Amino acid sequence: MDTYECMTCGYIYNPAVGDPESGIAPGTKFEDIPDDWVCPVCGVGKSDFEKR
Repeated sequence: MDTYECMTCGYIYNPAVGDPESGIAPGTKFEDIPDDWVCPVCGVGKSDFEKR
């Protein structure tokens, strides 16, 4: 699965890990994350992430 990088702070969303603290289970593709999810580090939206 592809990883996605926050262009604001550099946080990497890894689907294998997910974002459990935000309720995103491991194995969740980036495309399947709810549109209102925000970067757990800096708080920007999904539109500020780019595929790596």
